[in-house]
Amino acid sequence: MADLSFASLAEGKPVKLEKNGKTICVARVGDEVFAVDDTCSHSDASLSEGDVSNFKIECWLHGAEFDLRTGEALTPPAVAPIKTYEIHVDGDSVTVEI
Repeated sequence: MADLSFASLAEGKPVKLEKNGKTICVARVGDEVFAVDDTCSHSDASLSEGDVSNFKIECWLHGAEFDLRTGEALTPPAVAPIKTYEIHVDGDSVTVEI
């Protein structure tokens, strides 16, 4: 069963997804889809409320940026990475593997 449809994911507009008790941020960059933990590793803020540019997501609260591909913290104040999740895209169906 798909978690989201590819068509529902607008480029640069992250989406919050609840799955198996986890809160996940799903973002589309071009034809690729990425999933990371929704909570910033620096502060308890939802990354799905942030901005996506290139392969980065910026936390709206303090401006920390993370690489959507690796979860790596790219800019302070965050120093710890965030968890990434595998994505499967099958036609219009997008599934996050947990």
